[in-house]
Amino acid sequence: MTARIFKLNPPQILVLGFAAIIMVGTLLLMLPIANTTGERIAFIDAFFTATSATCVTGLVVLDTGHYFSVFGQVVIAVLIQLGGLGFMTMTTLIAIVFRRKISLRERLILQQALNQNSIEGIVKLVRKVLFYSITIELIGALILTIRWSFDMPFGKALYFGVFHSISLFNNAGFDLFGDFRSLTLYVNDPVINIVSMAIIILGGLGFVVLSDLVGIRQIRKLSLHSKVVISVTSFLIIFGAVVFLFLEFTNPRTLGQLDSGGTILASFFQSITTRTTGLNTVDIAGLRQVTQFFFIILMFIGASPGSTGGGIKTTTFAILIGAVISMVKGQDDVVMFRYRIPQERIFKALTITMLSLVVVIGVTMILSTIEDSSFLAILFETTSAFGTVGLSMGLTPDLSLIGKLLISLTMFVGRLGPITLGYALSKKNKELYRHPEGKIIIG
Repeated sequence: MTARIFKLNPPQILVLGFAAIIMVGTLLLMLPIANTTGERIAFIDAFFTATSATCVTGLVVLDTGHYFSVFGQVVIAVLIQLGGLGFMTMTTLIAIVFRRKISLRERLILQQALNQNSIEGIVKLVRKVLFYSITIELIGALILTIRWSFDMPFGKALYFGVFHSISLFNNAGFDLFGDFRSLTLYVNDPVINIVSMAIIILGGLGFVVLSDLVGIRQIRKLSLHSKVVISVTSFLIIFGAVVFLFLEFTNPRTLGQLDSGGTILASFFQSITTRTTGLNTVDIAGLRQVTQFFFIILMFIGASPGSTGGGIKTTTFAILIGAVISMVKGQDDVVMFRYRIPQERIFKALTITMLSLVVVIGVTMILSTIEDSSFLAILFETTSAFGTVGLSMGLTPDLSLIGKLLISLTMFVGRLGPITLGYALSKKNKELYRHPEGKIIIG
């Protein structure tokens, strides 16, 4: 058995590792002590919750704030932390603490988990990942605790601050306010909004970018990856906020009932959280259909590589746009910030996008035949699951058994990535020869 495990490739180990965490989380959440009723919950509900937490999504079939006990909520928080940072990152932390040498095989698995191009400096990056994560979460928890101490007892405020800081940084979307309200109670609160948005953005940029920003003295010396991530992220945040404001400004169920300050905060919050986190300050079900469809596009794009978020990633989106622009201009190369993008990177971006579309469209079509809901609500829920976002139009608690299994599988695929899962399931065969070049008329 040990020999078989040793022969597994890094993607297979990642898949099995995440699956193991989910199963352990499921068993813990099934314990009577994990909920407020004192009874064992159904396996599918515990499995769905554990999958959503480990895959840092936030879709829930049971109200986290009211249904789960403190024990259950702590289990969920631990699953979020493990899922956000990755089990290999946590394993490496234990190895570092006990001064054990990190093997080449473990470095290869870390390279796959952190989505790096090489193993050079991978252990150093893991140290930075852990340091940045703990530091940001502690600062976020401190500020949130101070703010919520004005609304609730200090002990509860501290508990809420720690839980939501973990949820925000890992882009998980779980909350403890109950009744599936998320952060709608604080739509006009500048402290909660600004701090939450800052934590979400830092979690969604990716650890490589965070490391680059901390260690750089001049913006122009940032790596190409960091420049692309920061540029695309900034554009999507501003563009998303402007479009949301334009579409929902007169909607009495969302922005129409807010003052000017609340309108701006809500617009930026929804723009930021839509691509990564899943917490919301306005009623998602109350949005206009055109806004809900716009959110689907943002959720599909997602966060950045090496972050705690999902989706096809901002860099993939940037390469696709760059390829379109180059083709329209009649240029042979995709150029970004005076750097030519290798052809294999363009092929990978196309592959990720096509596989992601296949997953989202396939699951949406299946759910449309078995669930009694509108097509837009099903597409929204599926994209939210794949992008590990967690926003919902209210469909998740009413899903059938098959629906819950399908959405759970979609969250799993979205967290690991379709290519990683594909590598884990397929057997790589090296080509021994190349076929002659052929020409096909396109367009």
